[in-house]
Amino acid sequence: MNTTIRDARRAEAHPNLILGICCLSLLMVAMDATIVNVALPSIRHDLAASISGLQWVIDAYTMVVASLLMLAGSMADRFGRRRVFQTGMALFMLGSLLCSLAPNIHGLVAFRVVQALGATMLNPVAMSIIANTFHEPKARARAIGIWGAVAGVSMALGPVIGGALTESVGWRSIFWVNLPVGAAAMLLAARYIPESKAPHPRRVDPIGQLLVFALLAMVTYAVIEGPHAGWNSPTIIGLFAAAAFALIALLVYEPRRHEPLIDVRFFRSAPFSSATVIAVCSFSAFSGFLFLNALYLQEVRGLSAFQTGLCTLPLALATILCSPLSGRLVGTHGTRPSLLTSGTATLVSALMMTQLTATTPLPFLLLTYVIFGIGFGMVNAPITNTAVSGMPKAQAGLAAAVASTSRQIGASLGVALAGTILGAHIHNGFAEASHPFWWLITGGGATVLLLAWLSNTRWAHDTTRHAAHLLEETTVGATT
Repeated sequence: MNTTIRDARRAEAHPNLILGICCLSLLMVAMDATIVNVALPSIRHDLAASISGLQWVIDAYTMVVASLLMLAGSMADRFGRRRVFQTGMALFMLGSLLCSLAPNIHGLVAFRVVQALGATMLNPVAMSIIANTFHEPKARARAIGIWGAVAGVSMALGPVIGGALTESVGWRSIFWVNLPVGAAAMLLAARYIPESKAPHPRRVDPIGQLLVFALLAMVTYAVIEGPHAGWNSPTIIGLFAAAAFALIALLVYEPRRHEPLIDVRFFRSAPFSSATVIAVCSFSAFSGFLFLNALYLQEVRGLSAFQTGLCTLPLALATILCSPLSGRLVGTHGTRPSLLTSGTATLVSALMMTQLTATTPLPFLLLTYVIFGIGFGMVNAPITNTAVSGMPKAQAGLAAAVASTSRQIGASLGVALAGTILGAHIHNGFAEASHPFWWLITGGGATVLLLAWLSNTRWAHDTTRHAAHLLEETTVGATT
């Protein structure tokens, strides 16, 4: 009892400090993604890595995060949010240290998995800590707004800091940044963050978790390694067949569980399903965009890592400026204006990139980056809002977790597809080999435009009410 009272007083006395500690973890994890992209050409040269090796450096991380995101949330609810947060921080720091010491590309990929295991326990758990620290709606909204701003600033700082470190010290130094930040967050968390648990944590779904991981791992491996092993090889065909089996098993097994990892009834809501597809399309575009442009600017245009970071800065700044604007638009006019803007900007920027050559003028490239940043900045708020709107409050957290997982799945697929398409057409030259991917992203932008309209129709809202009614029946049945 004394511990509970002391923790409650701690939260009341230091809410902004707790927010700051949680934002430290976000700063570290969000910056890590863009730092690594800028350093990819140096990693390739130093470790004699292939394009598929570089794909795995990114995708080993995003695939593990996508697979375990919801499991980490349920672990935090059951075992204690501060405890899981600190465990995640320790793992992320260990993974970062090991990445900086990687002797070869295979070791780097393996150590990125360790990093990812830690990352799954950081951002979703930190958001849960924030939600349990700020109880007043206005204070919570302000805290989440600061959280979003830190995410944008982290993305903006990542390429510049990563480029400067890679050029001056070497690519291994990009992982050292996480060590002092992580150590400070761990010490402050032990001192100021109160321990908290959910009164009725969700049950762990090991079979569902295994099926999700197997599905993502097999699809990612098949897409990345397909060009090298041969698309008609027994290994690749077998992987796609096994992935299809895992998907079917997931769809059959999950509805039978009382507390499934993924409640398929969410997808009876057209807006929820639209948010999931939009998240996959947008984050596939974003991750593929960063992956290809880091290689293009350094290996084709001959820019340094630091200059590459500076070129990426307009994209990040556009995202920072548009993210809060999108949030206000969603609050005032619903999701349609933000989604229409995002889809249009993504489509236009992708069309511009289909004209990419080895001598494309730099101002044209920077304009493309700005337009793409506008599209990416406008999409995050409507994804989350569309996913949770109209759902029972008891299910809102799970709905948001599915949306976050969709983002990570998109990030993983984007890099896999970008590298695979590039490798298949590289004989045409790097710039020309990337054109099919930009056409694919053009289709993704058109998909966002279509779903922006569809998810805001009367029929779509009716499907949300029906899905919410089914979910409420389960909630009521579970509590009686």
